[in-house]
Amino acid sequence: MSKGTIQKVSGPLVIASGMKDANMFDVVRVSDKRLIGEIIEMHSDRASIQVYEETSGLGTGEEVESTGEPMSVELGPGLIGSIFDGIQRPLDEIRRLSGNSLKRGIEVPSLSREKVWHFVPRVKDGDEAVTGDVLGEVAETEVVRHLILVPHGVSGEVKGIAEGDFHVTDAVCTVGGKPVTLMQKWPVRRGRPYVKKLSPDRPLLTGQRNVDCMFPIAKGGVAAIPGPFGSGKTVIQHQLAKWSEADIVIYIGCGERGNEMTDVLNEFPTLIDPHTGRSLMERTVLIANTSDMPVAAREASVYTGITIGEYFRDMGYSVVLLADSTSRWAEALREMSGRLEEMPGEEGYPAYLGSRLAQFYERAGRVVTLGSEKREGALSVIGAVSPPGGDISEPVSQATLRIVKVFWGLDSQLAYRRHFPAINWLNSYSLYLDSLSRWYTENAGPEWMKLRGRLMGLLQDEAELDEIVKLVGMDALSPTDRLKMETARSIREDFLQQEAFDEVDTYASLNKQLMMMKLVLSYYDLGLEALKAKTGIDAIVALPVREKIGKFKFVTEEDCPAEYEQILDRLRDEMNDAAKEED
Repeated sequence: MSKGTIQKVSGPLVIASGMKDANMFDVVRVSDKRLIGEIIEMHSDRASIQVYEETSGLGTGEEVESTGEPMSVELGPGLIGSIFDGIQRPLDEIRRLSGNSLKRGIEVPSLSREKVWHFVPRVKDGDEAVTGDVLGEVAETEVVRHLILVPHGVSGEVKGIAEGDFHVTDAVCTVGGKPVTLMQKWPVRRGRPYVKKLSPDRPLLTGQRNVDCMFPIAKGGVAAIPGPFGSGKTVIQHQLAKWSEADIVIYIGCGERGNEMTDVLNEFPTLIDPHTGRSLMERTVLIANTSDMPVAAREASVYTGITIGEYFRDMGYSVVLLADSTSRWAEALREMSGRLEEMPGEEGYPAYLGSRLAQFYERAGRVVTLGSEKREGALSVIGAVSPPGGDISEPVSQATLRIVKVFWGLDSQLAYRRHFPAINWLNSYSLYLDSLSRWYTENAGPEWMKLRGRLMGLLQDEAELDEIVKLVGMDALSPTDRLKMETARSIREDFLQQEAFDEVDTYASLNKQLMMMKLVLSYYDLGLEALKAKTGIDAIVALPVREKIGKFKFVTEEDCPAEYEQILDRLRDEMNDAAKEED
C-alpha cells in the first residue's frame, strides 16, 4: 500500500508525490477526510489523481493513501431497485446516515451487508463447474431471478453447496477449493469477458413506430439521441425503458440537472411495467449523478453503469442501458484534460475524446456468455447527447456518430409543433436495417421492408415538393404531387406521431404497425387509380374515411384486425363514390 503527500490541488485534480509503488487507475483515499480518487497519470513517483468528491479545503502536505486496487463495483443481489451515485454508493443508505446532504468521505458498502438473501442451488456437491456456470439463484425481486455465477478465473469441484439464507459476503460453497460468495467485484474500466460476440440480426423491439419501423436498433446495438433542450429526450428514454424488450434497465443520469434527475427518481418507481404489471423499479438500476456533483464522478458513473449491465448480460438477460447524457461526461473529460495541461483538440476537448467514447460503446453487444451451458445475453446502449443549441456539428456529437449505428436526431422545430417523438425522419438513420431485414421479413411480414421503403420515399418526396410549395403555393402542384403531399402528411401525423401518455397509443405491436402502414399506402394507391380515372384531387383529399385512418392508432390491439378490414372496405367504397360523383 503506497502513501504519498499532496503537492498541488486544482479543482478535482490532486497531484501527490511519493507514490512510486502505486499503479495507474488505483483507487486512493485523499487526506484525513478520506475522499475517493483514482490515479489517471503517473510520472516517476508523482501521481495525478482525479477526485470524485469536492476538494475544497484540501492543502499541500496532506496524506494520500493508495488502496492498491482499481476502481471496482460490487456485483450481487441488491443491485435491482437501488439508486447509486457515480461511484456506486447507495444514496438511500447515505441519506439514512447523513441526512439530506452528501457528506464528503462517507464510506458505505455498495451492497447491504445486513440484508439476508435466500439462495437456491442449481448444482450439487461433487459437480464440476467452470467460470460463468450458474451455481444457483436468488429471487432478488418478483421479476428478476438473480443468478449466482462462478467468478472469473475460478473452476473445479463444487463442495459445501446447500439451500439457505446468506449475506452477500457469506460463502455459499467452494469451487476448486476457493470460496464463492453471493457477491463479486469487477474493475469498471475492464470489459467482462465472453465467448464470442454475435451479429446484430435481431431487433430490440420498443413499441415505438419511429424506432421499430423507421430506424430500428438491434439487440446489443448502440444508438445516439442528440437533441437540444426541450426536444423530448427524457420522454423517449422513459418510453424505451418502459416498453423495450429488455429484462433489465440501467439508467445513468450523467451530469444532468438536479430537477431532471429528481423527475426520474420520482417517476421510475411509480411507472408500471407493462410486461409484469409491477413497478418498473423491480427490474431497474438507477445511477444518479447531477450537474452540481463533482465533474470527475461523471466518468465513473458511465463505467459503473456499463459494468453492472455486463454483469446481468452474463446471466443471459437482455439489458438496456440509457446514458443521459454523454455530453456531460465529455465536459468532465475536457475539464480534467485542461487541468492536466494536455494538448487540446477541437473546441478544447481532449484529442482522445473519440477513443474514450468508442471504448464505452464497444462494450455493448449480443454475446455468447462464459460457462458450460450456452447462454445468450445482450447489452444495448442508448446514449443521449446534448449539443449546445442542438448543433450536432460539435465534437461530442460527431465523435458519437462515428461510433454508433443508429442516429435518432431530435428536431426542436418538430417539438415546437408538438410532434412527438420529435425524431427527424430526414436526418435520422439506422445502419442495422440491412442485417435486420431478414428478421422483419420472417417475423413481421414479407412486405414489411418494402412498405417501410415506400413510406420513406414519400417523406423524402414531400421535403422536395415542400420547397416548391413555399415558393409558388400548393395550387402549382400537379394532382399526383398533391396526393403525395397529403399521403406524407398522413404518414407524419397518423403514423410517426405517437402519444406517449395515451393508454393505447403509447405502444404499438409490429402487427398493428403493419396494418397502419398498409392503410396509409392503400389510400395513396387507390388515390392514384382514382386520379387516372379523372377523379378530382379535392374529392380524394376530402374523403371522410381519412379521419378513421388517423384514429386507427387509438384502436386497441384486440380490435385492430376487425377495424382494419372495416376501414379498408370503407376506403374503397368512398373512393368509388368520389369517382362516380365526378362522372
